[in-house]
Amino acid sequence: VQLQASGGGLVQAGGSLRLSCAASGRAFPNIMGWFRQTPGKGREFVAAINWGASFTRYADSVKGRFTISRDNANNTVYLQMNSLKPEDTAVYYCAGRGTAVTVINTSPSQWTYWGQGTQVTVSS
Repeated sequence: VQLQASGGGLVQAGGSLRLSCAASGRAFPNIMGWFRQTPGKGREFVAAINWGASFTRYADSVKGRFTISRDNANNTVYLQMNSLKPEDTAVYYCAGRGTAVTVINTSPSQWTYWGQGTQVTVSS
């Protein structure tokens, strides 16, 4: 599975951005998610969603501000980011767990497929 993330950019604090991640290749993974990383730090879990969108999970730091969604017909997952804060500045990566996996896991080591990352910068 190849993942292509897009939608990053520069935005002022309080603004919004919508990230997209298009999957191609093998079957669209049941579990899709987003992580982020800042220089000198490890990759941090942001949000994840299951196939039917019946279950989502968010990091405490983004709850109530970010929304993950997916369009299975178009093999795409989204991350709507509202009320952005300077501390949200990071490279954002979309990720997929193995195609047979149906459980969300927040550890980056448990995810199989990764996109190339898209930079999100929030100015104060």
